[in-house]
This record gives sequence, structure tokens and C-alpha cells, in this order.
Amino acid sequence: MSTTPPVLAAELAQAWADIQRYHPELPDLAAPESLIGESSSACGHELSFERLLHEAVHGIAAARGVRDTSRAGRYHNRRFLAIAEEMGLDHPEEPHPSSGFSLVALKSEAKKRYRPTTERLQRALKAHLAATTEDTARSFRGPAARHGSSGGGVRVKAVCDCGRNVRVVPSVLAQAPIMCGGCGKPFRIPEAAVAAMS
Repeated sequence: MSTTPPVLAAELAQAWADIQRYHPELPDLAAPESLIGESSSACGHELSFERLLHEAVHGIAAARGVRDTSRAGRYHNRRFLAIAEEMGLDHPEEPHPSSGFSLVALKSEAKKRYRPTTERLQRALKAHLAATTEDTARSFRGPAARHGSSGGGVRVKAVCDCGRNVRVVPSVLAQAPIMCGGCGKPFRIPEAAVAAMS
């Protein structure tokens, strides 16, 4: 088993702690490993420091009791944007019709503030990608692979031995283990759920 997922989870947790230094009301990140291997169409980009900061905006909104999205979490409203701006993010254009102000980018002062964090996280992401990338030239993975999808987006509950759980696309979990930050063991799909999927 590769040690990269726990290393990446640790780097995500450290990056989150770096954000908390500037924004102490930000709650702790319960499961950094849940972000690994998952992209967010609402956020508009893959796992990165900007994505992590985007998620931190949601964390602060939750801590303040602010409803920052609508339409089942897809539309990011002006309350989201206001908190994002506090955290060094900007949305230079009009809101997107379906996702609102979700596509935020780091302002130059935030880039400077978080440069060491972003560089550390980028190195961990590159190492994770190198460790989890397979030679797929000789294997057929179906239409999801051809279109860059994560496998249809149907998520199931994966659990670890300490009782924590995450929702994950089974094909993402099959690519590499997602390790629990609480007990250090891999998340797995319970056998009953596997039988139901068959």
C-alpha cells in the first residue's frame, strides 16, 4: 500500500491549520482525506489550495450560521462571496447562472501570504498523483475515463474501523486507498453496499 494518501491528508490538514492561523473561527477539518481524489463541479477545479480555501469559506459560513449556498449547494450566493473576499479570494465577473460566485481565485496578497503553504501542498499533490497514476493504456475503463468523469458521480458510504464515514464514488476509492485521519486505516465500502451495487 502506498503511503502517499496519508501524507497528502496530513498536508491538507496542515494547510487547513495555516488558514486557521489567519481565520481562528474556522472549524477544524474533520476528514482531510475526504477531499482526496474528488473534484467539485460547484467549485470548478480539482484539489488545490484554492479549492481548500473555497471549502474553508463554507466552514466559516457554517460557524457563523450563514447560508452561503442554495439549489442543493450548487449556487454560491453573495454571502459566500463576502466571506471569500475576507479570506483573500475574488470573483471578478458576474455570477454564473447555475453556480453563482463559486469560481473564486486567490488575490495577489493571499498568494503571497500562503506561498509556502501552496508550494508544500503542490508538492504533496504531485507525489500523490505520481503514486496513484496507473498505466491505463492497456485497460478499458469505459466512457467515464474517456470523458474525464469520476465514474458517474454516484457516491456510496465508505467506512473505517473507528466508525467515521465519507461519501465516495467507488471508482475513486478503487484508484487508491483513502486513509482515515482518526485511526489511520483505509476507508472501505461495506460488503452489504457492494452486494447492492452488483
